[in-house]
Amino acid sequence: MAVQKGFSSVFRSLKYRNFKLFFAGQSISLVGTWMQRMAVSWLVYDVTHSAILLGLVMFAGQFPSLLLGPYGGIISDRYSRYKILLFTQVASLVQAGALTIMILGGYYSTLGVILLSALLGVINAFDIPSRQSLMIELIEDKENLPNAIALNSSMVNLARLIGPTVAGFLIAWVGEGMCFLINTLTFIPVLSSLLLMKIKPKTSFKRDHNVWESLKQGYQYLQTKPDIRLMIILMACISFSVMPFLTLLPIFAKDIFHGDAKTLSWLEAATGLGALGGAIYLAGAQKIKNLSKLVIVSIFIFSGTLALFSYSPWLWMAILFLAISGIGQMIQISGSNSYIQTHVDDQMRGRVISFYAMAFQGMMPIGSFVAGFSANHIGAPLTLFIMSLFGLITAVIFYFLLKKVRMRIVTRDRLEIRETPGFNFDAKL
Repeated sequence: MAVQKGFSSVFRSLKYRNFKLFFAGQSISLVGTWMQRMAVSWLVYDVTHSAILLGLVMFAGQFPSLLLGPYGGIISDRYSRYKILLFTQVASLVQAGALTIMILGGYYSTLGVILLSALLGVINAFDIPSRQSLMIELIEDKENLPNAIALNSSMVNLARLIGPTVAGFLIAWVGEGMCFLINTLTFIPVLSSLLLMKIKPKTSFKRDHNVWESLKQGYQYLQTKPDIRLMIILMACISFSVMPFLTLLPIFAKDIFHGDAKTLSWLEAATGLGALGGAIYLAGAQKIKNLSKLVIVSIFIFSGTLALFSYSPWLWMAILFLAISGIGQMIQISGSNSYIQTHVDDQMRGRVISFYAMAFQGMMPIGSFVAGFSANHIGAPLTLFIMSLFGLITAVIFYFLLKKVRMRIVTRDRLEIRETPGFNFDAKL
């Protein structure tokens, strides 16, 4: 009985019809997304043998989020997030289709891959704020929002486990083009699930301000929320210094462990397996008292195990360390997202999420380019070790910063309670 109760607790957000449809459609589509991501990385490095070009492709695919992310958040706050998501999914289908035609048609071009990656980055600058902000509209009880976010992360990481594994075998068997074709086809179920949803009309907020004024409002709002601001800055630091380890995995697979696309698929899948475990843990947690502290601990796990991975002499040991790092990575990402989503006002949700997406997706391409450049000169192992060291230092610094802000918030709340007419604070304690 207790096991059944625990099981239903983990999946409690799936009782909402809209979230169930979202979960089903995305589960299929994201498998294709991760297949395409791995196939692009392997294709570019296999053809060019250039760590710099590999980093440049990753840079092109993510840098638009840094430039357009805040604007995407404003659009998400002003217009229907549901309709924006429909549009971005259709656009992503077109991008995947173009990549499929280029590769299966025998027209490979590194410049073409870079341009199509940049196009997907532009699409994601609008997709991510709308997707994350829509989450609260898919569930009826805000108490279940952290569970929905964690389940969404579980879905992403299950796809991250399955996608690269399937892609590794497909690349070895029929080539990268089939991965791109399958990804294109997976957009059919996700569009179908979106069309089957019944979304209530969104409450319209005033649109008197122009884009720059709206951006200014989002920035000013964050100045009043030091805890959210620090969480976003922390994400930016980790995205720049540690998250780009994914860019280096093709180099480890091909040059360090002397493998092929299947080897890369095992490395990618190990990270996904660990991340899936971290997401399931968060989904099953009823309530975490100190989420910010958990995020810091997860960064220590994430960075520490990557440092061990960087000089692992055997593939099985490297896979083990990657799986553990995946746990830390996912708890950090999902925990940060849950903290922000549960502490932000709804009318500012899209803009704040866009700043979060800009920190997450926008800083990673810069880090990817730096990682690729560094690996080209000093090697991938030393580059990753230095990246991990930066992550550990960042975790120490932000532990004390977040602790200081948390104490300030508690003190402020107590003063407000004391000043409440007719309220006996000592009796309350």
